[in-house]
Amino acid sequence: MWGAAASLNDILITQFKSIFQLSNLASAYVQSAFSLGYFLMAIPASWLIKKTSYKLTIIIGLLLYLVGCVLFFPASAAATYGFFLVALFVLATGLTVIETAADTDSALLGPEKQRTLRLNISQTFLPFGSIAGILLGKYLIFSGGENLDEQLSKLSGSARIRFGEQALQKTLQPYKYLVMVIAIMIILFLITQFPSGKPKQKDDTPKANLGQTVIQLLKNHNFTYGMFTLFMYVGLQVSVWSFTIRLALNLDHSINERTSSNFVIGSYVAFFIGRIIADYLMKKFPHLKVLLWYSILGFAAIGYMMIDRSFDGVYVAILISGLMGPGYATIYTETLGFIKDARQTETAGAMLVMMVVGGGVWPAIQGWVADATGSMTISFAVHFLTFGAMIIYAYHYIKHPFNGLTGE
Repeated sequence: MWGAAASLNDILITQFKSIFQLSNLASAYVQSAFSLGYFLMAIPASWLIKKTSYKLTIIIGLLLYLVGCVLFFPASAAATYGFFLVALFVLATGLTVIETAADTDSALLGPEKQRTLRLNISQTFLPFGSIAGILLGKYLIFSGGENLDEQLSKLSGSARIRFGEQALQKTLQPYKYLVMVIAIMIILFLITQFPSGKPKQKDDTPKANLGQTVIQLLKNHNFTYGMFTLFMYVGLQVSVWSFTIRLALNLDHSINERTSSNFVIGSYVAFFIGRIIADYLMKKFPHLKVLLWYSILGFAAIGYMMIDRSFDGVYVAILISGLMGPGYATIYTETLGFIKDARQTETAGAMLVMMVVGGGVWPAIQGWVADATGSMTISFAVHFLTFGAMIIYAYHYIKHPFNGLTGE
């Protein structure tokens, strides 16, 4: 469900840029609004887990997700970019609650030494949702024929306004299906019994105050370093997927949005394959070494894009998606391993989920670079920094394990 909603953002960025005549930077606000929901809702989500259960927290998240989808209908009627951003923000708050509960629960259910592999396997299903979202956008939002910019350039006045309004109406179609699926999921969660998954604490263990817990976690330099690295990784993932369609359109003006969306589908397939390979490698090698190898190859791929600025760059972007495979789950679980006080687990998980805000910052940075240089290809150079951060993180903890943390 997260994958479907997130991948639809990649469609919306392209659609809104043309309809509202936005710059690359302004179009990236789609991801900024989405990520802001994560940043602001993650800590409240951890509080919900502490006060209730993982199951109830996920149900509340699904309800917020549902409300966000429904808000697309009045947003389309109002035909304002800001209203759509509000809908995306609300939708993202629901996804934040779901992900905070699901990721932490997945990390805690089962042997500690296998938590990285366990979360990697559970997140292997992400590309299926992402592909579903792109397919919905491809066939329900994007149209055939000339690309949207070309069609709009031939219209003016009231005809252009009507065409834009019709195009905005198309954005509703995928969310109609999401509303139905979410409603079914809420029912399934209500009738399904879930294990607790919460860390066991002694009855005489004093409860941790939320504010004190946050302060203690921020003083944990290993944990904050992991937060920063996750911020960089999410920025990489969201930016690359956000601008793959624009990259294809900019490098080949003869193709339309529907055709260029195939490259994003290819990116998700590559991501899935990359994660499957990473899961296999992690059974034989330390997790952090696998992350290091992938990140070095990703860094090199960005370098190739800067040298060869042809349409091959689109295929390199697809390759980069494959090299992102082990990133999120590995950084998340290895960083969670820095937490030794079980009372801090939910809050730590929430603070890590907050780093999804990187998915709002880095697309804006990349969009600004694209506007400033006039080249979408050159804008991908910002990911020397994101891949570089992952390389340093993995290398550091391979050489300097934290209390036995070796990535095994």
